[in-house]
Amino acid sequence: MKIALDVMGTDYGPSELVLGAVMAVKEYGCDVVLVGDEPTIRELLKKYGAENDPHLLVQHASQVIDMSEHPGIAVKTKKDASIVVATDLLRNKECDALVSSGSTGAAVAAALFHLGRIKGVSRPAIATPIPSLTGTTVLLDSGAKVDAKPEHMVQNAIMGSIYAELMLGIRNPRVGLLNIGEEETKGNELALATYPLLKREKLIHFIGNVEGRDINKGTVDVVVCDGFVGNVVLKFAEGLATAILTMVKGAILQGGLLAKLGGLLITPALRGLKKTLDPEAYGGALLLGVRAPFFICHGSSKAKAIKSAIGVAVHGVRSDIVARITEDIANQTKLDDGVSQTQESRRVRQ
Repeated sequence: MKIALDVMGTDYGPSELVLGAVMAVKEYGCDVVLVGDEPTIRELLKKYGAENDPHLLVQHASQVIDMSEHPGIAVKTKKDASIVVATDLLRNKECDALVSSGSTGAAVAAALFHLGRIKGVSRPAIATPIPSLTGTTVLLDSGAKVDAKPEHMVQNAIMGSIYAELMLGIRNPRVGLLNIGEEETKGNELALATYPLLKREKLIHFIGNVEGRDINKGTVDVVVCDGFVGNVVLKFAEGLATAILTMVKGAILQGGLLAKLGGLLITPALRGLKKTLDPEAYGGALLLGVRAPFFICHGSSKAKAIKSAIGVAVHGVRSDIVARITEDIANQTKLDDGVSQTQESRRVRQ
């Protein structure tokens, strides 16, 4: 298996990404194609003692898309940008999956322009796993597109349900619509219009509206929302997890002797909690709805996060999640066409 890794355009530069790839090939037994400035990459491979590793390949790309650039324009004009070159490797089946921690907008644009959407998918969505009291909750869309229509939300629910089943091993995942209350009559225009569509969708197990607190309680497996809300929720959750761990550590250090002794006793438990809440342990978020496995990481991802993302990408390829989404979206389209034809027949008879 071969994973393309865009090593350019990130907060920490190529160093952390190349190190993450070095760690990943040892743990997951895959090949990684490092896409970016070749002299820089080879120098880093030498630094990490991996210049002769046959599982680490290099594909030169002379350009980089910065976070401040307009994604669509940059992808169209910078033909040799690392994310564009990496996406072309995926499109041409020279790689099985792609991992990027550069500009999210540029990654989504490259996926749309160079891979294309799965037939029947209106818009791709980013699916992000979030730790809960009972395991993991999938949140989507977490930022591929800031706005959405009801039909987009339904497709997100279908794709998110497949993600939960194949990537997380959840049977018959519970799907909820993120809202300000559980009642069917609550919410803005988008939520009110989406609810009845989800309620009658046969390809998912819809349990109704859910609130923000349900994401971490584990009472739902897949939470559907538009990209603007989803991205805010995701960033808040990550910030809160970091803040809680910092506050606990600060309380122990600032406390008296008993607090410090108690801190020593609970250190193993705190380490386990930190591991559970650490976003880097969950790897990349999968861009659902495009024609090949495409994983997006934070721009601030360090080596551990990149290694995890490559591991998730390997799992995504093995689970053949793109083929399953293609099949279910096709089935949804057939069902919708059947309903439309039935409604048209009734109209003609009337």
